[in-house]
Amino acid sequence: MIEPWVLVALAAAAVQTVRFALQKSLCGTGLSSGGATFSRFIFAAPIALAVTAVWLALRGEPLPATSLRFWTFVVIGGLSQIVATMATVQLFAERNFAVGVAFTKTETILVVLFSLVLLGEPVAPAGLGAILIGVAGVMLLSWKTGGGRLALLNRASGLGLVAGALFGLAAIGYRGATLEIANDSAFFRAVVTLAAVTTFQSLAMAAYLRMAQPGEMTRVAKRWRVTSLVGVTGMLGSLGWFVAFALQNAAYVRALGQIELVFSLMVSWFLFKDRSTRREVVGMVLLLVSIVVLVLVT
Repeated sequence: MIEPWVLVALAAAAVQTVRFALQKSLCGTGLSSGGATFSRFIFAAPIALAVTAVWLALRGEPLPATSLRFWTFVVIGGLSQIVATMATVQLFAERNFAVGVAFTKTETILVVLFSLVLLGEPVAPAGLGAILIGVAGVMLLSWKTGGGRLALLNRASGLGLVAGALFGLAAIGYRGATLEIANDSAFFRAVVTLAAVTTFQSLAMAAYLRMAQPGEMTRVAKRWRVTSLVGVTGMLGSLGWFVAFALQNAAYVRALGQIELVFSLMVSWFLFKDRSTRREVVGMVLLLVSIVVLVLVT
């Protein structure tokens, strides 16, 4: 029987692919990477807070006590995701959609290290093997044609590596935060953490945009038909990831999340009319193999 965290992570990856596609479309509307990132959080926070309030009201539970350690994880995860998301938005302008997302997947191997060092959660040898197969797929996707070298020495790969490292750190922050809430329900721990994170991110991004990019928040509001969809899909995707983090080691969750690359390839083909090379398709296949192995051994 497939574990619940697997199904939740797959659903989150699918929703996140839709959100990335919407976020990419924002690049052509005059919004900066900061504005596109802000839209990711400002519409998600009220929904997450509302879901938390409804849950508490229906179950008659008080708001759980939160520790300094919880808020430390929230801030680390929230700031890491903000910078990583901005880097990803900029990355979309460098290469096609599917490969752009692939660069960020360097996070997977880093999550293994972060998980061990920060949370004391090791990865089993078989699980590490599956993750390394996935990394090989990412390397194939990162190979730049015509240059005869790994795409590790250009702006696109640099943005991808930064985004990957910070997304990995964010995953550990969110896993750590969910573990700090004393409640048996993984969903409840996830939604409380999500509400805290998105509220913090909205306030942080609002302060940044007001100082660095005056008028950008107004532009986000004027494009609410698209930006609100980014926020809603972002909230749904994040909720899925947070539930998965509450149930399983973040390294396994993010490794399984690489299925998003396959979803991204489909979006790239059918929506953005991009085309991927045979080498990139082989990389996708390796990622699928790694995901299948991961599901079988965890």
